[in-house]
Amino acid sequence: MHDPARPEDQFSDSPNHMSGAAPTVNPATLKAEAAAVTTSETMEGYLLDRRVRYRQFTQGYRTGIEPVLMAAFVPAQPGQSVLEAGCGAGAGLLCLTSRCQDVRGVGLEADGATAQLAMQNMRDNDCATRVTILHGSIPDVPPALRQLTPGDNGRFHHAMANPPWHPADHTGASDARRRLAMTMPEGGWEEWITTLARWVLPGGSLTLALPASVVDRACEALRHSGFGSLTLLPLWPKQGRAAKIVLLRAIQGGRGMFSLLPGLVLHRDEGGYTAQSEAILREANALS
Repeated sequence: MHDPARPEDQFSDSPNHMSGAAPTVNPATLKAEAAAVTTSETMEGYLLDRRVRYRQFTQGYRTGIEPVLMAAFVPAQPGQSVLEAGCGAGAGLLCLTSRCQDVRGVGLEADGATAQLAMQNMRDNDCATRVTILHGSIPDVPPALRQLTPGDNGRFHHAMANPPWHPADHTGASDARRRLAMTMPEGGWEEWITTLARWVLPGGSLTLALPASVVDRACEALRHSGFGSLTLLPLWPKQGRAAKIVLLRAIQGGRGMFSLLPGLVLHRDEGGYTAQSEAILREANALS
């Protein structure tokens, strides 16, 4: 049985591979198809070298290393709050709250069954009093989110998202839940950024895991939404390989210059993970 303690084994350096184009899909249709899925069998594994128990569906979308790395790049401090859009079964929030145990959070998940599973994962890891999972999606954030914000300001210190990577006209996966998790609505990454910007406090951060091919559009959308002090961290599959996935972080109201970090090399040439990757994926270190 595949052990989700090693979701990194599912990492591909070709996230943008598509099987072709098709007519644009309706997000409501994707949600309805996912809701009609009756398969609920799950498998249990671990994250962060067994610090976190993690259950996910045996069929459909499977967690990779992106949410683990993304959570490590969020500059959260004790007592702060975080919102994750498209949280899936909760891997990112679980990793973040494991590393910074005084953080409170809310996860938005478009698929109802996956949202329920994420909440069960929070309970299994004694996080249910600090993290709430809400059935909802971008850009139509449910009104209930306003009541779940931790402060009177109605916003969060940090937001993060590992948005769907495939455009709305790709042919898609055969599994309905996987197709919902991987298909970006017509508004694209720009719409996710614009929506999340309204939920981040001044001085707060927005962290994204994105295909490298959309970095220019994402940076433009961030600046149009009032973010600055952009920091880009490439994820190199191996030394000398082009980065297909990047982490991008920005500060609401930030005025700092754009910063390109050296990046993280994930795999050694001879196989296995680099020491830097192991420190994040197994030892729960932050990506500074």
